[in-house]
Amino acid sequence: MQRRAVFEALAGREDHPTADQVYDAVKASLPAISRTTVYRILDALVQNGLILKVCHPGSAARFDPKVHRHHHLVCLSCERIVDIQAESLNHLSLPDVSGHGFHIEDYHVHFRGTCARCARKQKIGRRPSRAAGRPRAGSGPTMRNPRDKKRG
Repeated sequence: MQRRAVFEALAGREDHPTADQVYDAVKASLPAISRTTVYRILDALVQNGLILKVCHPGSAARFDPKVHRHHHLVCLSCERIVDIQAESLNHLSLPDVSGHGFHIEDYHVHFRGTCARCARKQKIGRRPSRAAGRPRAGSGPTMRNPRDKKRG
């Protein structure tokens, strides 16, 4: 019952939740479940190939119910992960790593950058307090924008 609840809590999600987010979702329907149990169930689901564990530097592990080959856009600001389908990435030539004693079994490409939402926030945050080139109050004549409401 617990494994099913964890799997179902993850199955319908597109946001690549952390283990804690999955725990919060499952706790609503199974109040007695422990955080450790959810972590163990997630690990078992990964080991059995039913979900993917998505890791990237500087972030908590995330979980993905989509086990087919797909790739991700990772926002460096909010850590949001978005799935992308790019057929050309599914046919990359794998490097020869035999000199490292390593055997590649699979790969996923993560493109790291800034999502549109964070880019908008950053742009808003960088706006100067007054328009560039506009004189300061009291420094000379100014033209009023007819759309501005009259003051006074």
